[in-house]
This record gives sequence, structure tokens and C-alpha cells, in this order.
Amino acid sequence: MVFARSFSCEHCGVEVSLDAPGTTHRNHCPGCLWSRHLDRNVPGDRKADCSGGMEPIAVTVRGEGRWVLIHRCTNCGRLRLNKTAGDDNVLLLMRLAALPLTMPFVPYAAEPPPAAAPAPATASAPAAGSASVSKPRKPRARKAKSQA
Repeated sequence: MVFARSFSCEHCGVEVSLDAPGTTHRNHCPGCLWSRHLDRNVPGDRKADCSGGMEPIAVTVRGEGRWVLIHRCTNCGRLRLNKTAGDDNVLLLMRLAALPLTMPFVPYAAEPPPAAAPAPATASAPAAGSASVSKPRKPRARKAKSQA
């Protein structure tokens, strides 16, 4: 379906109407959420020289509870914010919102190298995995301090 005011998504090929519920400057595809780097300073100025693909990398929420897409240009790396529209793919928006939950918030080191072969058991040290592993000790009861 071709609309009077439309563009063809360069990422997924869908024909996209520029008339979108909730935004006046639609520049992303409601199906795949990708965009093109068209604006330089102001939404709708169409003065960018880059024209690279804008990958949706995250969502954020503005003060009034409005969801906003965060796009990163695959060509120059510039970040842009775009208001979501009422017909945007809700499942993709939720996937972007949940993406940080799939990654650890604190970087951790790679797995430590495997331990060397265990030393043979001696009378003073039980073998690994034996039944005589020490149990954690209970904390001692505190002595009441005498008042002098």
C-alpha cells in the first residue's frame, strides 16, 4: 500500500505513512523501528549529511510518561531521540526496554582457569568431595558485659 505522504523503510522494505498517531515528524518504521539519519539539529529539519541507517538501541521515558526511541547511526555513531508513535511495534519496544535485564550490570571477569589436579589425600587433609568436609560453625553467644 502506497500512501500520499510516505517513505519506504530501507531496513525492512515496508511502505510507511508519514502521518502517525502521536508524532508530527515520523522518521522511523513502525514495523522494525529503524530510521535514517535525516535530521541534524531539530526534528524534521532534514539537514543531516550522513543518511546512514539509525538502529533502535534503547527506549527511555520522558517526564510525562512518553516512551522515546534512542537510535544510533550505523554510519557516524550519532545518537538521536525519536518519539514513539501509536502504531509502533509494541513487542519490539518491549524487547528494547527489557534488553538491559539480559546483561549483567557489573562486568565480571572471564571464568577462572580450571584448577590443577588435586593433591593426594593425606591423614591430615581429607580428599576433596569426602564426607568429612567441615561444617560452618555457629557464632558464639556473646558474654554479657558486667557493669562496674
